Amino acid sequence: MIEPIRALRPAWVPAGILAGSALLVRLGPPLPESLVGLATAGPYAALAGATVLAFWFNRGRSFVLAASLLLAFAAYGLLPSKAMIYTAITLLVPANAALAMIRPEKGVRYRMAYVWLALLGAEALALHWLSGLPAHAALEHWALRSPPTPLVGRLAFAAAFAAAVWRAWPEHTPLQVGNAGALAAFFVAAEWGASPGIFAAFIAAGGAILLVSLLQESHQLAFRDQLTALPGRRALEERLRSLGERYVIAMVDVDHFKQFNDTHGHDIGDQVLKLVAGRLAQVGGGGTAYRYGGEEFAVVFPDRAVEEAASDLEAIRRSIETYRMAVRGEDRPKKAEEGTRRRGAGAPEKQLSVTVSIGLAGPSRHAHTPRQVVKAADEALYRAKQGGRNRVSR
Repeated sequence: MIEPIRALRPAWVPAGILAGSALLVRLGPPLPESLVGLATAGPYAALAGATVLAFWFNRGRSFVLAASLLLAFAAYGLLPSKAMIYTAITLLVPANAALAMIRPEKGVRYRMAYVWLALLGAEALALHWLSGLPAHAALEHWALRSPPTPLVGRLAFAAAFAAAVWRAWPEHTPLQVGNAGALAAFFVAAEWGASPGIFAAFIAAGGAILLVSLLQESHQLAFRDQLTALPGRRALEERLRSLGERYVIAMVDVDHFKQFNDTHGHDIGDQVLKLVAGRLAQVGGGGTAYRYGGEEFAVVFPDRAVEEAASDLEAIRRSIETYRMAVRGEDRPKKAEEGTRRRGAGAPEKQLSVTVSIGLAGPSRHAHTPRQVVKAADEALYRAKQGGRNRVSR
């Protein structure tokens, strides 16, 4: 039950923003006359901020989505011929999003910036041209009739949303989920296109979702190791500053890691690091594992004695030692079904075993601060390696 909850965690923020916007629209009091301008300024600020932040972080898909929403909101609010503009933006925004989702993520700077800016500029000119045309009978066609969102717009949104969900699976990072959430916000806004207040509220929600998702992505890049998914060195530094007087710090090193890389290649080395990280993440006793750097990890046990932490670390050490890692050969099929069929037919598969050395320490007369305890744990780790590796040393 815990795994599905963790998998859905990145969706909580977009869902919360959408729910909050719905409650505000439904139950919130009307703005006083002195603050009426916020209904327009809010969406502009959120979308402009998301566009600039996506460009700064070089996130192409989020940039295209934020810029498209900004263009759509400006065109619908400033240009005449509302029916024509409304139908156009309900097609252009999901079309731009689908195009960005289908293409590989290559950022938004350098050459790609010119491509996207040219496309958005052409669309802005097209919208301006459409706004000068009289209402056309084609808008009364059953597939284009609006509002709410015309059928062709709904189909375009369904395609874009499916592409966004496809991109978000299975990693479901905050930014990927945020892109899908912003699309959902635009669809709700388009469904209420005839109500300027509701339209503006959900357009602002789309911008807010993108802003928060971009900040979450930035935080993860800074504080979480991308290979092992463990908190990284910076997160460890933050944790050390918050420790009390009673704690244990352990330093963990993969035995003979350079030999793994030299013999089997860096891909196998990455598999080894992921294996060790996955086991350390399951450590008991309230411990939290961190990627310290290279093949070295750290585990922090707040409010724990050295003897108690040692037993938890010994259990993890044994679980790593007894695990047999299957090595992906060059001819191993990528599809799981084919790999299972081959194993069932008796096809040999190379296996490797991994061991780790662990040193741990707590505050003492010679180690008063967390940094000094880390140094003491490093010294204990050195003793574990000198003693033959694959052991826990204090």
